[in-house]
Amino acid sequence: MLVASCLAAAAQGDISAYYDLGVAYSTGSHGVGCDLIEAHKWFNLAAVNGHAEAAMCRADISEEMTAREIAEAQRRAREWIAASRRKAA
Repeated sequence: MLVASCLAAAAQGDISAYYDLGVAYSTGSHGVGCDLIEAHKWFNLAAVNGHAEAAMCRADISEEMTAREIAEAQRRAREWIAASRRKAA
């Protein structure tokens, strides 16, 4: 339930929801499995919007990821931003 409500809030640009999704995916909690690529994506989206703790979490999980996984997470974050802009237009 938390993930669904966070996804809805994230679609509205809620930075705290981005962070909460990063936490859920990084810990494998609230009904989602541990997925560091998704966690990095959400922490990255929160961090670029000024969430300081998300930036620290992104750095922490980056240490456990390969360069290829980080690149994939960044690609997913760019896709999210592009999709959000299309919806807003």
